[in-house]
Amino acid sequence: MSTIVAVLKHNIACIAADSLTSFGDTRQPADFVTDYDKILPLAEQGYIGIVGSAAHHLVMQDLLEKHGDKIDFSTRFSIFESMRQVHPVLKDEYFLNSKDENDDTYESSRVDALIINQNGIFGLYSLREVDQYSRFWAVGSGAEFALGAMRVAYNLLDDAEAIAHAGIEAGACFDSSSALPMTHYSLEVC
Repeated sequence: MSTIVAVLKHNIACIAADSLTSFGDTRQPADFVTDYDKILPLAEQGYIGIVGSAAHHLVMQDLLEKHGDKIDFSTRFSIFESMRQVHPVLKDEYFLNSKDENDDTYESSRVDALIINQNGIFGLYSLREVDQYSRFWAVGSGAEFALGAMRVAYNLLDDAEAIAHAGIEAGACFDSSSALPMTHYSLEVC
């Protein structure tokens, strides 16, 4: 899977991601591909980092290009509403297999992501749940390692980017589906 983190400190938000893609037991390291960055720009809205299927990245790129008028990732509710609007598009145009678990209350978008923008840091989850975080969060198979590292680093470091790096480095060290190098992007939060 991946390790993606988002950190907010001193009005700076930073999103960072590892660069490994894996298909079962086959690992595709960054030095074998040119498109290893798991973070996409959201035009003037910030950045989104997506975990899960490698196809999500291309689908989201295309979705943003073709249906950008339906997408507003600026607030918790607008992220929810945007994903509600594009869920039928994901199924109809991109052939999303929304079947996840039989006992799920709602159809799954199968997308877990972190978003940073001028309003802060947000987590987007497969049933269209959206959380806004006050300090940091992580998603992906290396999330537990990243969260632990960032929990310690947050009180020791004053720089959002340095805290994000600690999270990604921990994920890459201990999670078999994450690896360096990392990519990161920062912006100012209002």
